[in-house]
Amino acid sequence: MHDTAAKQFCRRTRREFLWESGAGFGALGLSGLVANNPALGAEIEHRKLKFSNPMAPKKPMFPAKAKAVIFLFMYGGPSQVDTFDEKPELVKLDGKTIDVKTFGRGGHKNKGRVVGPKFAFKNYGKCGKRVSDLFPNVGECVDDIAFLHSMYAESPIHGSGLLMMNSGRLLSGSPCLGSWVTYGLGSENENLPGFCVMLDNSGGPINGPKNWSSGYMPAAYQGVQLRADKTPIHDLALPEGTTREQQRTLLDRLKEKNEEHMAARADNSELMARIASYELAFKMQQHAPEAVDFAMETEETKALYGIGEKQTDDFGRKCLLARRLVERGVRFIQIYSGGNHNDHNWDAHGDLVKNHSLHAGNTDKPIAGLLKDLKRKGLLDSTIVIWSGEFGRQPTAEYAQGTGRDHNAYGFTSWMAGGGIKGGISVGKTDELGNFAVEDRFHVKNLHATVLQQMGLDPNRLSYFYGGLDQKLVGVEGAEPIKQLI
Repeated sequence: MHDTAAKQFCRRTRREFLWESGAGFGALGLSGLVANNPALGAEIEHRKLKFSNPMAPKKPMFPAKAKAVIFLFMYGGPSQVDTFDEKPELVKLDGKTIDVKTFGRGGHKNKGRVVGPKFAFKNYGKCGKRVSDLFPNVGECVDDIAFLHSMYAESPIHGSGLLMMNSGRLLSGSPCLGSWVTYGLGSENENLPGFCVMLDNSGGPINGPKNWSSGYMPAAYQGVQLRADKTPIHDLALPEGTTREQQRTLLDRLKEKNEEHMAARADNSELMARIASYELAFKMQQHAPEAVDFAMETEETKALYGIGEKQTDDFGRKCLLARRLVERGVRFIQIYSGGNHNDHNWDAHGDLVKNHSLHAGNTDKPIAGLLKDLKRKGLLDSTIVIWSGEFGRQPTAEYAQGTGRDHNAYGFTSWMAGGGIKGGISVGKTDELGNFAVEDRFHVKNLHATVLQQMGLDPNRLSYFYGGLDQKLVGVEGAEPIKQLI
């Protein structure tokens, strides 16, 4: 055996050896099992993805309710008790110091001064859901929304909290939700990325690209940053003095040499992803500008998103672009409200009223516009919309003075709409102070499992072999979808 080949062979684990040797006699028995077990066949196909075109369209494991996801990420941690989780008891206790266990950036505490809700709540929709005055436009859409009032996570710190909400892990290095979706299903558009990310105009969140990383998967599954203006992607334009024909010739030659290099190597998924990325970039030069061109959109549609209004124009453009990307077959779009700079996110440690009025004002009309527009175009049935921060906030003040609240991962609110999710319902509860999730508690991994389930992917079977384990978004221990929503 050649030295190089021998070293490559010896690096294989027993599990990988058994898998790859399936082309021999074992495959004869395996073919019979697959014929009688479609789920097993689907799992095998997913295992083979790393050796094929990463973004080729793939069949779901079972009939899917949804084809795309739009994740509206409220970076910084919006206060559940000031938005969607009304707590009358807090009104009675406002200003009083009580015994209550909390855990935030200030550590564990056993006592605190209660901050009553600073916004009034009203009934909305046929379901009668009570929503605060921060979100009057979203309130009009509550019959299409499922509110999850009993979410919890493991970290009240922004960095690890963001990683947890995005990847299900406290540490960096794992693929995020968008990567798992595109890994499992590929893309329906060969001219645009399968996973797009749009950041706040004040910058990106803490951790930066780690939040939309493909981790140990091929780079083809990572999120691509997009902007809702005439230059949607940085450094995408042709170099000055270069024609499209010249670039095509250069890429063809580069592809030829890369494929020669790859042919001598059993598994070089990184190089495969690099080749695919060059081809995608070439196609995006022509098609990405069209996707962000709103010229064909009516003035009524633009007004629905708040485009042209100073406060809502930026987020409104991102939401409209998200709808256009869904129409063009993009699988996963994530939009961040809030950048990593002091008051430019939902992290209300000081003046909560000022902070939340600003950020809710920026996003309320665009989010409602997105839901209404998707619905009237018949896209909401096949598109999951998620609204969430990395955690919520405490019922007590962080400082001796003011209305600011510390972080709270013990209990917070997220919501979902579309893609086969029941509308007009509220699931789970926090205690009377909105501090702890106490009824039908759902971990972030349950949220992830629900998304995969609706996309036609079994969260407990979709796996990627890495580090000697069949890695899963929901962890090797698994997690169940939130059945009350489906």
